Amino acid sequence: MSAIAGIYRGCREPIPSEDIHRIMGALGKYPADRTDVWHNDHIMLGNHAQWVTVQSRHEQLPFYDARRGLAITADAIIDNRDELMKLLQVPPGKRAHLTDSEIILLAYEAWAERTPERLVGDFAFVIWDEQQQLLFGARDFSGARTLYYYHDAEQMAFSTMISPLLSLPYIHRKLNECWLAEFLAISGVFEPPDLSRTIYGSIYQLPPSHTFKVQDRKLSIQRYNSLSDIQPLKLGSTEEYVEAFREVFHTAVTSRLRRTRLNVGAHLSGGLDSGSVVSLAARALQKENRTLHTYSYVPADGFVDWTPKRRLADESPLIRQTVQYVGNINDQYLSFHDKNPFTEIDDWLDTLEHPYKFFDNTFWLRGIYEQAQLEKVGILLNGARGNYSISWGPALDYYARLFKKLRWLRLSRELGQYGRNADIGRRRLISVLVRKAIPALDRWKPAASHPAIPQLINPDFARRAGIEEKLQDPAFTGIGSMADLSPDPLEARQQHFNRVNVWSTTGATNCKLSLRYSVWSHDPTNDLRVIRFCLGTPIEQFVSNGMDRALIRRSTEGLLPDSIRLNQRTRGIQAADAVQRMNKDWPQFLNELDHISKDSRMQQFINMPVFQSALDEARHGLEPNQAYSPTIKLLMRSTILHRFLKKNF
Repeated sequence: MSAIAGIYRGCREPIPSEDIHRIMGALGKYPADRTDVWHNDHIMLGNHAQWVTVQSRHEQLPFYDARRGLAITADAIIDNRDELMKLLQVPPGKRAHLTDSEIILLAYEAWAERTPERLVGDFAFVIWDEQQQLLFGARDFSGARTLYYYHDAEQMAFSTMISPLLSLPYIHRKLNECWLAEFLAISGVFEPPDLSRTIYGSIYQLPPSHTFKVQDRKLSIQRYNSLSDIQPLKLGSTEEYVEAFREVFHTAVTSRLRRTRLNVGAHLSGGLDSGSVVSLAARALQKENRTLHTYSYVPADGFVDWTPKRRLADESPLIRQTVQYVGNINDQYLSFHDKNPFTEIDDWLDTLEHPYKFFDNTFWLRGIYEQAQLEKVGILLNGARGNYSISWGPALDYYARLFKKLRWLRLSRELGQYGRNADIGRRRLISVLVRKAIPALDRWKPAASHPAIPQLINPDFARRAGIEEKLQDPAFTGIGSMADLSPDPLEARQQHFNRVNVWSTTGATNCKLSLRYSVWSHDPTNDLRVIRFCLGTPIEQFVSNGMDRALIRRSTEGLLPDSIRLNQRTRGIQAADAVQRMNKDWPQFLNELDHISKDSRMQQFINMPVFQSALDEARHGLEPNQAYSPTIKLLMRSTILHRFLKKNF
C-alpha cells in the first residue's frame, strides 16, 4: 500500500529539484515505512510506502529495470498473484518472494496496455517505458485506489492525493463551477458522473476501469472492461452452484490474509454480507493461531429507538449471535459517544480533499479506522458491495418479471413461500409486484414514498453552469437511486457494474482513510472473481423457494447461525442516532448556518429560499426521527460546502 506521485516533462527539460521536493514533501503528512524517488532527467517517480503484505517489506519502489527499460511506481495489492505467475511462467522457486510491482511489470511486458484487464485486486500504478518513450498508468476496475493528475503541453504530474499536485507552482486553485453545480444538483450522495473532473478546474482524476497514456506530449484516456467476457454459468444442480460459489468466495476472502503478518480486522453488522466475510476470515485465521478483530457500530447511550419494527438501529444482539457461532473473534461494540456528523466535518474535508454528502455515517466510519490503527490492524475487511454481488436477489423485482412473463404457477408458489418467510401478507405483496410490473400505475395512483430533497442548487447558478436542463431529468438528479436504473433486475445489476461513478465515492473514501491510518480496506464482495461468478449465475439461484438473496443464504449453512442466515424479516439501519448526537452542538450548528445564510458566495451557489426554510425548521430543533430527513441533509451539505470553500478558495 502506497501513495504514489510523479512528474513527466514531455518537452524533455529537466525537472526542477524543488518540484520533486514539493510533491513528495506534501505526502509527508501521511505515515510511511519508506519513501523513495527515482529520477532520470525529465521523468520522476515517487513512492510513499506503507508495508502491509510480507512481500512489500522488501519491495523497492519506485523500481527501475535497466535491462527492459521499464520503471514503475505502484499502489497495489494484487490478489490473483498465483494465476498471473503461472501465466507469466515465473519459476516456482521465485513466486513466494516476487513483489506485486514486479508482477505488474512482467504483465506489462507480456500484455502491454491490456495488463489492467488481467489484474484482480486494488491498484493504481504508473509505468515509464523508456524504449517507447511512453508513460502508462491504470486504476483498478472499481476505483479502490485513487489517481489524480495535471496535464498541459509541457508536462504531466500525478499523485494518489490532490494536495501534492497543488503544491506545484504551475498548478493553481481554480474552482470548477460545472463540477460543483452537478454535485449540488444530484440529490443522492453521489458525485458528478464525469469522474475525470474534480472540484479543482486544473486537476483531473483517472476514472475507475481506465488507463492513461502520454506519448509525444499527447494524453489519451481509455476505458478497459474487466467484465467483458462473462459467460453464463450452467451447472447441474443447486448444490453445485453452492459448492462453486463457496470456493470462489473463500479465495476472495482469504487471498490477502495469508499475505500479511499484521492483525486482521473486519466491519461486522448483524447481516449476511459482513457476517459471511467474517465467518470465513475467522476460520482461516484460526488455522494460523491468529484472531480476527471485529468492529461494530452501536447507537450512543440514551438513544430511544424510533425506527420501524423491521429495522434495527442496534444490531448488537444479532452480531453477538454471529460472534458466538463463528468463534475466534475479538468483538468490539463502538458507540463513539463524543462524536457526531457535525464535529467530524473538518477531519473529513482534510481526508477527502473535496466536499462530501454522506455525513450520516462519518463519525463511526472514521472511528473504526482509528481503533483498527491502535490495534495494529493492517487489513480491514468489509462486505460493502454484497447487495449487488454475493447477496443480490431482489425477490419482488424477480416476481414482477415472472408476472410479465405470465408464469403464474411459479409466481403463486413463490409468493406464498416469500410471504411466510418475510411475514408479509399476500395482498400487500401482489400490490407491490403489480406496480413493479406495470410502472404506469404509479402515474395514476402514486405509491407512498420518502419525501424528496428540495433542489439545493441556486437556479441562476445552474443556468450559468449550463446544467439547467439536467435539473428536469430524474435519471440525472437521482443518480445512484432506482430512478436511473432499469426496472428489470438483471438489466439494473448490469447497469450498476457498468457505471463506474456509482462506486467511485466508496473507493476514494476507503483509499484516503487507508493512507491516513495505515489500514488497507478490502471488500471480498467486490472481488472481480466473485463478481464474474455472480454475473454468470442464473437469477433463479438468487431468488428461490420464497428466499431472496438465496445463494448466500444456502452457501452460509454451517457458517452462520440460522437466525442470521435465514432472516428475511428485519434489517439493520445505520446512524439512526445522528441527529440526537448533535444535540449538544446544536447552538453552534445554528450559529454557523446563520453565517452561511449571509455569505455572499454561498448565496450565489445554493437555493437560499430552500436553505432558509430548512434553517427555520432547525431553529425549533429536529426530532431524532429526522436523522434522514431532507432538512438535515440540506443543512449539513451546505455546511460542508461552506467550510470547504472557505478553506480552499
